[in-house]
Amino acid sequence: MATLYIKVQDLLDERGWTQKHLAIMTGLRTAAVSEICNNMRTSINKEHLEKIAEAFGLKDINELMELR
Repeated sequence: MATLYIKVQDLLDERGWTQKHLAIMTGLRTAAVSEICNNMRTSINKEHLEKIAEAFGLKDINELMELR
């Protein structure tokens, strides 16, 4: 069975950003960012994904998530 993997922590590591920095940039709760980074969420708000993608300057959803 394929699993959706959210690559937010990978993107943070590549840029040298912290979860707290991303939370400030997006206006999301630090706990929400942590849960997303650790792939602990069973559902993710579309608006959250949009804010995260915008913060990273992503143009392709594949940069943010993948099926594994």
